[in-house]
Amino acid sequence: MSKVLVTGAGGFIGRALCSRLAEAGVAHVAAVRAIASEDAKRPGYVALGDFASADWHEVLDGVEAVVHLAGRAHATGSDADTPTPFIVANVHVTRRLVDAAARAGVRRIVLASTVKVFGESTRPGKPFRAGDPEAPRDAYAHSKAEAENVLRDMAAERGLEAVVLRLPLTYGPGVKGNFRTLLAGIAEGRALPLSGIANRRSLLYVANAVSAIEAALDRPGLGSGAFPVADAEVVSTPELASRLARALGVESRLFALPSAFLRGAAAIIGRGGDAMRLTDSLEVDSARFSELTGWAPPYSLDEGLAATAAWWRSRAA
Repeated sequence: MSKVLVTGAGGFIGRALCSRLAEAGVAHVAAVRAIASEDAKRPGYVALGDFASADWHEVLDGVEAVVHLAGRAHATGSDADTPTPFIVANVHVTRRLVDAAARAGVRRIVLASTVKVFGESTRPGKPFRAGDPEAPRDAYAHSKAEAENVLRDMAAERGLEAVVLRLPLTYGPGVKGNFRTLLAGIAEGRALPLSGIANRRSLLYVANAVSAIEAALDRPGLGSGAFPVADAEVVSTPELASRLARALGVESRLFALPSAFLRGAAAIIGRGGDAMRLTDSLEVDSARFSELTGWAPPYSLDEGLAATAAWWRSRAA
């Protein structure tokens, strides 16, 4: 690939991807709304302001492929189920970007989506696979499904290749959200009521996510499609907590409470979604993407957790 545009380059996956592209000598433009202090000296970063009204043409000159990572993923309180902010950030921006990319002669667009487009949970032994029906539940997942549809339809109409990667919970150095909350609790030696949970969750180490994006960019003749990708290993919540503790070099202090009790208690304080993510299963099968691209996650779960733990310890040093 001669030149790549990365949107959301200041985000968790975006920074890791741009670092990898720079390391590999790949010309790229790192599009952000505003340049953060930690990105000021990184090559290729360009501030475009609000992506919903940005002039994409100025950063698409000579670009062969686009990795679209930017979007709205989280909301709190009354905004969590309000569709408009998600539609603007995830659907409207995608539509304008794809139109500009087509006009600029871009060959391929890789969109980072979510496994939540499939639904919120899986049954034992029934992971989500490429080609499974969509069943988004919340405003975020609905908006990502619509963004996928916009990309697919416009790409078919304008002659672009559209590759969608549906990602599970992604972790690694710099992680935020629920994984960071779990990491902090274990590092601080808190007793956590997780040992009674019997579930199976797919995760994705950020360096494995970057590797999958590289495969989606590089593979000739991949064409268009939507593919789940994840680490090779699937774990339960208590197993994840125990292995995180081992990576951090601390004692794993887990005890058991019934999953139903955890969900009920969390619902009372408005955190029912968090409890569901801790207790339910959500597995995905990357086989179709691997079959078409030859991709395999280069890092194991323990390697990803070790890197995450090392980053966490360095913060306190």
